[in-house]
Amino acid sequence: QVQLVESGGGLVQPGGSLRLSCAVSDTKFAIDTMGWYRQAPGKQRELVAFITSLHRTNYAHFAQGRFTISRDNAKNTIDLQLDSLKPEDTAVYYCNSYPPHPNYWGQGTQVTVSS
Repeated sequence: QVQLVESGGGLVQPGGSLRLSCAVSDTKFAIDTMGWYRQAPGKQRELVAFITSLHRTNYAHFAQGRFTISRDNAKNTIDLQLDSLKPEDTAVYYCNSYPPHPNYWGQGTQVTVSS
């Protein structure tokens, strides 16, 4: 059973930064394309960014230029650096494979952007 554990969320002021991390318990992690997703209150979950096993990246339009996804295949982790945060970035952030596997969703980590 693959487990994904997200961490690093919190409360931050507009314009601030956070670094999210996802630990993956999957020995095949290094060959998987992985992604970060988010779900804001009352909205559907949406893709934020994904990264391939060769470290190629792709971002949602709202994340381009502000967020950076990275991975460490030796540590089985995926990070998401969030910069220039806006109130509309408030959401629960999740990691999963890309495309997402329905059985891999974890608890997520809450990001709240507010003054």
